[in-house]
Amino acid sequence: MTIKSLELNNYRNYESLKIDFCEGTNILYGENAQGKTNILEAIYVSSTTKSHKSTKDKDIISFNEEEGHIRTYIVKNDDTTKVDIHLRNAKSKGIAINNERIRRAADLMGVLNVVFFAPEDLAIIKQGPVERRRFADMELCQLDKVYLDSLNNYNKIVNQRGKLLRDIPFNPSLADTITVWDEQMVTYGSLIIERRKQFANQLNEITRRIHKKLTGFKEELSIYYEPNTTVFDFADKLSQSLEKDIRLKQTTVGPHRDDFSFFVNGVDIRKFGSQGQQRTAALSLKLSELELIKKITNETPVLLLDDVLSELDSNRQNFLLNSIGSIQTIITCTGLDEFVNNRFTIDRIFRVVDGSAILLDEGMD
Repeated sequence: MTIKSLELNNYRNYESLKIDFCEGTNILYGENAQGKTNILEAIYVSSTTKSHKSTKDKDIISFNEEEGHIRTYIVKNDDTTKVDIHLRNAKSKGIAINNERIRRAADLMGVLNVVFFAPEDLAIIKQGPVERRRFADMELCQLDKVYLDSLNNYNKIVNQRGKLLRDIPFNPSLADTITVWDEQMVTYGSLIIERRKQFANQLNEITRRIHKKLTGFKEELSIYYEPNTTVFDFADKLSQSLEKDIRLKQTTVGPHRDDFSFFVNGVDIRKFGSQGQQRTAALSLKLSELELIKKITNETPVLLLDDVLSELDSNRQNFLLNSIGSIQTIITCTGLDEFVNNRFTIDRIFRVVDGSAILLDEGMD
């Protein structure tokens, strides 16, 4: 699976852009705030329908414009697929695959699989549980349409239940209707819990091996899923927490309160790990995503690296670059020193300047 080309119209700082990628390593370099990350973001939207920054559609359309377009051409087994994302200020986005409109975001899943690695991902382990849940959800939504559908429905129900909890003090009779939402929460939430547990187990097998290599076989990394509730006691806990939920005006039980823990040699590195250990574990986690997607889909994802190399020391840089192999990779950076110093092969170089991407040499060794 590779991206052949990307076309943008009225997207962020791009009035119009067409960029042709090669199958190997593509470098987008230039000063900060020129639009390098915007190109990666557009690719990610083509894969998942959403920005990796959780940004609303109206915020990624160019200023003073009512709509924008992302057209991504994907090559898979010698066949080309066009994904067209129509962004609209006042309406929900339109999505078409090979000019055929699709009505559900789930129908786009699997057309283009990507792994997005940004500097903030290096801090995923020391950040709060929201970021760790988001990491799992971003990956699982690409891999599992049932999970995507369950998560979307679950989030809608949590929002609806929250509104109900805020209204009950003013209209106590509404409390009688909350069981209807609880039943749906348990149905969709149970699917999420089971899939997250499976995801942690699948990831563990790969991450443990990668982390050992990355640390010279000195450290063993283990990932544990920490569900807020189990499938078996979800309904009871929801019922028992109703008074508390009404008081707090929010739902306090469910997978929207889950977390993941990371242990190195038996030590919880969320609490007691050094910054180096946390960053190394995050790198292992991201590299594991690549292998997991290949294992589940039998296809190689596209790797998007957003200015990550400048945040890594030379050893971690070397490990990451050597791990890329034959994967199509699109990398943003402010300079080419990291690649020259590591004698890393670059297949295509673009200089990004204020809403334009200029093709330079066809690469260097």
